[in-house]
Amino acid sequence: MMKKPMRFWRLILVIVAAFLYSCSNEPEYADPEAHERTLELREQYVPKLIGTWHFERISEKQRFFEQLTFNADGTLTGKRKWQMRQLVTIDGQQRYTDWEGVEDLEGSFTGIWALSWHRDQQGVGSNHLLLWANFDSESSAYVAYSNNEYFDTVDDTTLRFKSNINGGKVTTYERGEAEPSF
Repeated sequence: MMKKPMRFWRLILVIVAAFLYSCSNEPEYADPEAHERTLELREQYVPKLIGTWHFERISEKQRFFEQLTFNADGTLTGKRKWQMRQLVTIDGQQRYTDWEGVEDLEGSFTGIWALSWHRDQQGVGSNHLLLWANFDSESSAYVAYSNNEYFDTVDDTTLRFKSNINGGKVTTYERGEAEPSF
């Protein structure tokens, strides 16, 4: 009777040993090509991306300013000023209202950033700038960034990526600190 339980435990021991033998300390990536391209992307662009960048857009109905600082440790700080006005008709004449701040979506913010290469659902790969940041104000119910933006390029003077703040168009930031012109 004792032989049957011993066989069972021997079988369990063989299964556990086979499992442990098959394990490795080396990570296995779901998409090794994406991992390799991400490493290449970061090596090429992270040193150029580190620093402070700003963007400003002014139209008849909207004024927008943003400054982003990318730190080497992957942290992000920024500030945003955003004003809008409406075109209204008063006594048959069209006039603009006064400028009003978009209070829930402006102010200073902090978060993290990363560069990454990955594939979309159709299998097409591209470079991305991942931005996650919360407004520093405890009263804001909104996040400043929770985006996976298409990354275009960066050099000594310009940073280009598609941005939801610019209607999903490629937005060009200039290097350096600045203040809004409005």
